[in-house]
Amino acid sequence: MKKSVSILLALLLAISLVLVGCGSKTGAPAGNNEQQEDTLKVALLINGSLGDKSFFDSADNGMKLLKEKYGDKVETKTIEMGKDLTKWEPTLQDVSEQDWDIIIVGTWQMSEPLSNIAPQYPDKKYIIFDTEVDYSTGDFSNVYSVLYKQNEVAFLAGALASKVTTSDMPLANEQKLIGFLGGVDVPVVNDFLVGYIEGAQYVNEDVKVALSYVGAFSDSAKAKEMSLAQYNQGVDIAFNVAGQGGLGQIDAAKETNNYVIGVDSDQAHLFKDSDIDKAKLITTSALKRVDNSIVRAVEMYKEGTLKFGETEVTGFKEECVGLAENEIYTEVVPEEIRKELSEIKEKLINGEIKVKTAMGMSTEELNQIRDSVRP
Repeated sequence: MKKSVSILLALLLAISLVLVGCGSKTGAPAGNNEQQEDTLKVALLINGSLGDKSFFDSADNGMKLLKEKYGDKVETKTIEMGKDLTKWEPTLQDVSEQDWDIIIVGTWQMSEPLSNIAPQYPDKKYIIFDTEVDYSTGDFSNVYSVLYKQNEVAFLAGALASKVTTSDMPLANEQKLIGFLGGVDVPVVNDFLVGYIEGAQYVNEDVKVALSYVGAFSDSAKAKEMSLAQYNQGVDIAFNVAGQGGLGQIDAAKETNNYVIGVDSDQAHLFKDSDIDKAKLITTSALKRVDNSIVRAVEMYKEGTLKFGETEVTGFKEECVGLAENEIYTEVVPEEIRKELSEIKEKLINGEIKVKTAMGMSTEELNQIRDSVRP
């Protein structure tokens, strides 16, 4: 009898433990823990400031798109590090000490700081855009580098500029002269230049290119001065690859009533509400969709397909480069030219047109290309 009672008590105790365990699984604390585990934390470090209406703003837009896409499943933060280069690496280290899952940086100026920091935090994941780390110099198995085929989208921009300057469009003149304004004389900027020149000459070999370098990506006053000189020289359409400084070229275009091609972001769209006259001079923009590439990388990370320890080059197929085909483009650029550009784009995608790249190009060859088109 006593044995039977003992067995019964043991069974009742076991059942009560099971019920308590089941009850705890539906409680608020467990649900909160699960939500925290599902939340992906992504930080973007800007080595400069927002407000360039171009490159860095595009990166920040990528963070906004992530929030729109994933809602509470992702936590994002954009950190502006300013222009003081000495603060960039310490800031990256401070952020690496925090509980961010993915830390994003960009531009060639952040390659060295990231190369110094990433190996110290092997459990962190890093994304660097518009440049790459040198994987042969250390263990960067936690770093994904993404580059862009800016030479190909610049080829389209050059083709457009060449078409415009030889057209009967209202602001085109008789000179076959187009402009290019670079921020700094570095490979990524020159990759745009090489594509721009090849695209222009693909359309018309007689077209010449007036080119200048500002020496910085934030000096819009100097960029405007150089752009005014180009327009006064006879340039009727110019292309800027100068970051925030490129806003100076757009100001110069308005002041002289000439065409301009924007870069990175859809710059006509950015000005259409505040200054429609300025916006209508921006025939298109050569988009480097940093925003799309960030969203794409995070999507791949969540799917487990993002290849850390490697560099990926993205282009038209990945929707990471392209021309801005907005309502101003449709209104200002004649249909015949738009159709020809679409045909050229298809040839670029299928490989029928091959574009040289300045990445890895010798200084001698680059100088030959630049000198061959100077007016």
